Amino acid sequence: MLLQVLGTAAGGGLPQWNCACPGCTGARAHPERRRRHASLAVRAGEGRWYVVNATPDIGEQIEGASELHPGPGARQTPVVGVVLTDAELDHTLGVARLREAHDGVDVLATAPVLDAVRDGLRLDAVLGPYTRLRWRELGGGGGEPLGGGGGVPLDGESGDASGITVSAVPLSAKKPRYASNTSDLRDSWSIALRLHDPGTRRTLLYAPALARWSDAFDEAVRDADCVFVDGTFWDDAEPLRSGFSTRTATAMGHLPIAGPGGTAHRLARLPGRCLYTHLNNTNPLGNPHAEQHKLLAEWGIEVAAEGMVIEL
Repeated sequence: MLLQVLGTAAGGGLPQWNCACPGCTGARAHPERRRRHASLAVRAGEGRWYVVNATPDIGEQIEGASELHPGPGARQTPVVGVVLTDAELDHTLGVARLREAHDGVDVLATAPVLDAVRDGLRLDAVLGPYTRLRWRELGGGGGEPLGGGGGVPLDGESGDASGITVSAVPLSAKKPRYASNTSDLRDSWSIALRLHDPGTRRTLLYAPALARWSDAFDEAVRDADCVFVDGTFWDDAEPLRSGFSTRTATAMGHLPIAGPGGTAHRLARLPGRCLYTHLNNTNPLGNPHAEQHKLLAEWGIEVAAEGMVIEL
């Protein structure tokens, strides 16, 4: 399984266009600190890649990853599909930027997320005249033993039974604001994405938003060889301290990294490789010289870097 990190920032990116907080100001002064919206590219087969979450930066992210560049045909692209972990705008608006896809695009997501982006955002109707979107429902864990792989083929067109499988670990019923009037309370609105390679028997778990550490999520992280976890806020009071919110990190649906209820102490006990992604512009980890990086290193945890390649 080959993966490339396309972005590591939370909503708005770093810097955020309308923000002058220390993190955004620092990123403007030091371009190496800039971060695009959190996303990941997964190779499903030779010349076939899926993007995990289609962010507003998807065009720039593709240009920044040579494996995703078009060719050799004039309109031939290796980007064949998108997998969504939720229906938030920061993870779905990039689907519209794929309207030029000559051969169409696969979109994999759970049932409530598919309903939201097709009907709430009307992407099906809006993009229909431009390209063909193939909507595929992503099921939950289903109770199968995690060690056995489970899931459905990531690449529905390859016909390779030995290819990467994908499944969802439901996390919460947190809905985007534009879908707040729906009565659907399923916990598959926000998921952790589980990718399994039956050839290497290696597993990746990608959870850019984590509202609670459930038993199902705990089982999934313990089974995974590599885990990307929500690193939106360093501690629970960060949103309050920044002055941009009246809610704590937990109240906003993001478990903090450090402090009581934080995820770092749980990740430090895991045998697999653990990385944080989806960093908010107020998170001190956006500064590579911040003391918090030393703490993470002591715990054996990393901050995902844009462009990094991971092979499992």
